[in-house]
Amino acid sequence: MLSNFAIFNLGTTELLIILVIILLLFGGKKLPELSRSIGESLKEIRKGVSDEDEKPKAKKQPKNKSDS
Repeated sequence: MLSNFAIFNLGTTELLIILVIILLLFGGKKLPELSRSIGESLKEIRKGVSDEDEKPKAKKQPKNKSDS
């Protein structure tokens, strides 16, 4: 699971330090609310990106001069 963070070159120690700092900043009671709101935000972003990808792009068709 922690290998997913290899992009950021974060090891286990760095992740633990970040989690402790977050716990100190927000407190134990706010963490569930914070994680829930982050999860909902990510869900909305994914839905927006997938909706954008599903929309067909309209191609402009050249006008024929013979139609005029």
